[in-house]
Amino acid sequence: MTKAVLDTNVLVSSLLASGPPAAIMDLVANGKVVTFYTGVILEEYYDVLSREKFGFSTLQVIRLINDIVRTGIALDDKPASTIALTDEDDRIFYDAAVEAKAYLITGNIRHFPPAAFVVAPAQFLNIYRSL
Repeated sequence: MTKAVLDTNVLVSSLLASGPPAAIMDLVANGKVVTFYTGVILEEYYDVLSREKFGFSTLQVIRLINDIVRTGIALDDKPASTIALTDEDDRIFYDAAVEAKAYLITGNIRHFPPAAFVVAPAQFLNIYRSL
């Protein structure tokens, strides 16, 4: 079982164009990648995906989040780690990935300290295909 935590930018990208983020969401929807999430992460997904600037329909947003919830595993929101991050808003994703022992898939690698589990979408697909 391949485990992952998805940064919100992966979801946004998956709805904007085909490419690695869309391929990852196909794997999630088909139960081939198990995602981990918290209540705070789901709120972040909904808040960002619902922004008018993206133009996503409510149905698109709900379907995407429902796929994550349907095939994923909920984690409890826990106290934040103390590792230094460039963007504090990313801590929820980092902490969830550490707790779940999962890949953190993000389009913003530079926001996180170097770690083998923090990967870009294309990198994750290469890892997934090699398993």
